[in-house]
Amino acid sequence: MVVEKLAIADEFEDDPPEEEEEEEEDEEDLEDPMDTIKEECQNSHHCSQYKSRFMECEDRVSSGNGEPDEHCTEELLDFLHCADHCLVGKLWPTMK
Repeated sequence: MVVEKLAIADEFEDDPPEEEEEEEEDEEDLEDPMDTIKEECQNSHHCSQYKSRFMECEDRVSSGNGEPDEHCTEELLDFLHCADHCLVGKLWPTMK
């Protein structure tokens, strides 16, 4: 009797309900507008000076031409602050 119940349970485990498959398909179709807006903001004219300062610092540090303990934290934070400030202004109107 126990063996029969296990066999029946195995049959149900192999075939997931169709509803779950439909939900997964719907979720894949959704696209987060934040990703697109964030990329636009990072490449915007307003943030270009911060991005170029960060990229120059990153190139300098990775090539070994910077100071021994130099890091680009300040430049990165300035760039991200600019991009986030732009993002907030553009993202809120898209919220439902």
